[in-house]
Amino acid sequence: MKIKSLAISLLAVASSFGQTVKVMSYNIRLDVESDGINRWDNRKAMLSGQVQFYEPDFMGIQEGLPHQVQYLDSVLTIYKYIGVGRDDGNNQGEFSAIFYNEKKYKPIQQSTFWLSQTPDKPGLGWDAACNRVCTYGLFEDLKTKKQVWVFNTHFDHLGNVARVESAKLILKKINELNTKNLPFILTGDFNLEEDSESIKLIASHLNDSKAVANQTFGPDGTFNAFEFNKPVTKRIDYAFTSKSGISVEKYAVLSDSKDCRYPSDHPPVYVETELK
Repeated sequence: MKIKSLAISLLAVASSFGQTVKVMSYNIRLDVESDGINRWDNRKAMLSGQVQFYEPDFMGIQEGLPHQVQYLDSVLTIYKYIGVGRDDGNNQGEFSAIFYNEKKYKPIQQSTFWLSQTPDKPGLGWDAACNRVCTYGLFEDLKTKKQVWVFNTHFDHLGNVARVESAKLILKKINELNTKNLPFILTGDFNLEEDSESIKLIASHLNDSKAVANQTFGPDGTFNAFEFNKPVTKRIDYAFTSKSGISVEKYAVLSDSKDCRYPSDHPPVYVETELK
């Protein structure tokens, strides 16, 4: 009886602690010939190795062309992904895919919407230069059965109206989808710095993981332009979380390199969160 009581006590203590969820936001840089030595084939092994080393539970990517997504899918063997190409809702154009550790999580619900006036079908929004999307999923832990929403996006690089309206649309969608008030995470390349209207709007409703983290590390910025010898100060990639049900224990910008070269022109944002 004493052993049984001890086991029950230990289980109660364990359940009182939160569940760690590791998340990465990674603009992997699309494959273009003009990048020369920094072209995808010259850095894809380093980039995928970096992901395998840190082993995020979820990774939201940006600028993933179909063949880049397929490469990551083939080498990141414990991961599967959700998401579609932004140009046709299938396999054309860049993906804002979410990779998830299939050994730990399964998707309960998933979809992609377009950052436009017609979010349910492919199309250009407002004054944007390109089609833009937000991919999302509701994921359940295979062991604990705890659930968490993950949203991942890539804002337009030119359209100011589009970026403000995109922020409003994503906040609206999160509110509509998250009817059970579950914890959630929003990752992405927002193409905007902290003092912009859109980022201020999002940060007024959600927690900026860098601002609330118990521990931070790495450069202030998230865009290096492949320029190894210059400070990284421009912050345009973020991981936001819900105000409740989740805390941010660690936040980092991972400036890993090899032979004075970066795996992408955006170092990934990496956060360790805890579900309550």
